Amino acid sequence: MNKKILLIEDNKEMRENTAEILELATYKVFTAKNGKDGVELAQRELPDLIICDIMMPVLDGYGVLFLLAKNEDTANIPFIFLTAKAERSDLRKGMDMGADDYLTKPFDDIELLNAIESRLKKNDLLKMSFSKNINGLNDFMNEVKGLESLKKMSEERDIRTYKKKETIYLESHYPKGVFFVVSGKIKTFKTNEQGKEFITGLYKEGDFFGYLALLEEDKYTDSAMALENAEVCLILKSDFQSLVYKNAEVSRKFLRMLSDNLHEKEEQLLRLAYNSVRKRVAEALMTLYKHYRKEGEQPFSMNISREDLANLAGTAAETTIRTLSDFKDEKLIEIRGSSITILEDSKLASMKN
Repeated sequence: MNKKILLIEDNKEMRENTAEILELATYKVFTAKNGKDGVELAQRELPDLIICDIMMPVLDGYGVLFLLAKNEDTANIPFIFLTAKAERSDLRKGMDMGADDYLTKPFDDIELLNAIESRLKKNDLLKMSFSKNINGLNDFMNEVKGLESLKKMSEERDIRTYKKKETIYLESHYPKGVFFVVSGKIKTFKTNEQGKEFITGLYKEGDFFGYLALLEEDKYTDSAMALENAEVCLILKSDFQSLVYKNAEVSRKFLRMLSDNLHEKEEQLLRLAYNSVRKRVAEALMTLYKHYRKEGEQPFSMNISREDLANLAGTAAETTIRTLSDFKDEKLIEIRGSSITILEDSKLASMKN
């Protein structure tokens, strides 16, 4: 499918000539004569790349970039400024706002097409959906290791094996790197003065964990333990920082990957504050279902201790056991030893408070 390019330019002759060049290069071209129309067109068509003049009526190029950056759907579209030589002193403002590149008028056809091709290639790289396994991690690192310091990351991976209930890191310790789950299941948890645990996160194959302390350059605020036998890959602190801090495009991609669970944690806190015990246990079961159910697996079963389930629900183990017994009587779940099978996921998900 041909790539879509949005050209925002108030000069009619420049707009038509540039659009003709792009169409000859087999791009699908949309044009706008001012910034306001350009923003509306970008939000509607979601182009693969935007070329935008700086000085325009109604809304200038800086305003276009600002508005598109605030919209999640358009924030990561590659953005190239068109600028006259007299405006080059103001160009730093646009680059600081997040523009990816610029072309100085007048430009020739090859200069234009090379700039577009370069930005599209880089953006395609960052949008690639790498498989969530160790090969996918290696693929990702291989693709983004433009820095010499990252070359060893994809070649000499430190993979460690942890047995069930074995500690991976402890609260108040300083991080050595970021962890990636190669296989198995991991939990992160906090412990109060009485030794009571509260599970803060669940992770499976293809997930990253232990990264917040590294980003904050502080101690861990929780601990991590294997829920079952697991293989975990460690990306060393120096490599991670090189990846995140020295390459803006990779930083955006990596941070999106790392922050997948932040919204879920916020929701978890709200549920603990306002939901009944019965609903919290149901939601804890659904959290396991959403995190660990494999595609097509129906019904879903998992071995989990009643203590871990209680820590996930934020309630006492005895209360959790009684609630599970009620759910079993209601034919919502089936229990065999430590294994829980979810029979009615829709009813658990819609459990009333």
